[in-house]
Amino acid sequence: MARKIGFWLLWAAFITYAFLLAPPEQPGTFELIKNLSTGQWTGINPLVVTLFNLLGIVPMIYACLMLIDGKQQKVAAWPFSAFSFGVGAFALLPYLALREPNQEFHGEKNLFLKILDSRWLGLLLTFGAGSLVVYGLLGGNWADYIQQFQTNRFVHVMSLDFCLLWLIFPALLGDDMARRGIKNSTLFWIVVLIPLFGALAYLCLRPPLPETNAEAFSTERQPAQSRN
Repeated sequence: MARKIGFWLLWAAFITYAFLLAPPEQPGTFELIKNLSTGQWTGINPLVVTLFNLLGIVPMIYACLMLIDGKQQKVAAWPFSAFSFGVGAFALLPYLALREPNQEFHGEKNLFLKILDSRWLGLLLTFGAGSLVVYGLLGGNWADYIQQFQTNRFVHVMSLDFCLLWLIFPALLGDDMARRGIKNSTLFWIVVLIPLFGALAYLCLRPPLPETNAEAFSTERQPAQSRN
């Protein structure tokens, strides 16, 4: 219960800060978002371009854990995952508050879950994120980015959203590791403490999620129920 309350409070605090306490919205924000979304990046600080596009990759990282986790939850994960591509942690925090801890996976993976569970997808996301980071670091203007962070609500909230997504990642990581039989606290902290690329490395290296035939799972449960 404390975990659930904590996520709800964090969600409320983030919304309150973003709309009431963050720097004011600047003229041209809609045009900036449109240009970022359509690839018209001329004249935009590469650091802002990188951050905006990473906020498309990070929800994919979450989807690789959430949509598997959601198969065992009473609350569906896919609406929260879908909205996270547009609003990031604003959409993910309610799911983390509503879900129950679960370290098991029963049933078979459909094609979509097999893709999300694939190491090849992890490698693709790593290549995309790495390319964006190199682009931002080589061409970015840090003084301009800091100035925008201090004065522009969109850049300010987007930056905080990226940091918050990194901070809440452990909420799903532990259960995902347990489902795969990974009992290594050192690995957990390595993944958690390395922003972005720790999670990407985990997606590339984690063993495939074991499947259980639904009929076999039912057979396994029957002896346990008879003993009870």
